[in-house]
Amino acid sequence: MAVAVRGGETSVLRHPHELDPLTGRRYPGTGQCRETAAPRRKIGENPMTDYGIDVSHYNAVEDWNAVRGNGISYALLKVTESTDYVDDTSAGYADGARGAGIAAGGYHFARPVDVGAQVAHFADRLNERGLLAPGSVWPALDMEAEGFGDPNPFVADFIGQFRARTGVAGMLVYANLNWWNNILRPDEWADDNVLLWIARYNGDPGNPGWAHPRLALHQHSDKGVVPGIAGGVDRNATVGGYVTGSFLVP
Repeated sequence: MAVAVRGGETSVLRHPHELDPLTGRRYPGTGQCRETAAPRRKIGENPMTDYGIDVSHYNAVEDWNAVRGNGISYALLKVTESTDYVDDTSAGYADGARGAGIAAGGYHFARPVDVGAQVAHFADRLNERGLLAPGSVWPALDMEAEGFGDPNPFVADFIGQFRARTGVAGMLVYANLNWWNNILRPDEWADDNVLLWIARYNGDPGNPGWAHPRLALHQHSDKGVVPGIAGGVDRNATVGGYVTGSFLVP
C-alpha cells in the first residue's frame, strides 16, 4: 500500500433558516431539520460509495478535520511490520482521525517469518492505540512481500491466531490484482468475517475490474489528493453494496 463506516451516525439539529452549503437552499421542513454528522459527499460522487484513505509515516497528515470534510469516512493506518517494527505515526494518526470523526483502523505489513510473533506484535500495538475498540475499522493484513512461497496457509493461520488472541473476528486482507488473480485463494480462508481489499490504480473508484463476493475495498490511487494531507495519498472506495459500517468492530 505503498508500503489498510457508515454505521453509528449521529444526528445534529439545524436551524430552520440555515442554508445548505451545497445547494444554497434552506433545509426542508418548518421546524428543526436533521442532518447526519458524517461528512458530505462531493457533488457527482456515487451515493452508494464510501471513501477512505490509508496512511503511514510516508504521508504527512496535517489537518484531520479537513480530511473528514473532503468526504473521507475511514482511515487505515500502518501500525506494524514483521515481528518488531512499529510505525511511529500510528498513535498520533489514530487519535487525530478519531477526533475528526473518521473511523480508524490499523494494518500489518506481513513478512514470511513467524506468524505467531507477528500476530502478537500487531494485536498488542493495536490495543495500545485503541484500534480494537468498538467502532474501529477491522484490522487489516497487508500481503505483498516476497518470499512466502504459498502464502495461503500463512493468511489462514494469521486470521485464526489473531481471533484467538483478541476476540475480534473481523479482518481485512489486502493485496494487488496479481496476488488476487494468481497467488491468494480467498475461498480457502475468507469466511463471513473476512473481507477483501484490492489495490488497482485504474481511475475508477469502487470498480477494480476484479470480482469476489467478499471484495469490499478498492485502493484506486496511490497519488490521491486530499485536503489536509501534504502530497499524494492512497485513496480507497467501497465496492458494491459494502459501506463503512460493513467493516467496523462491533
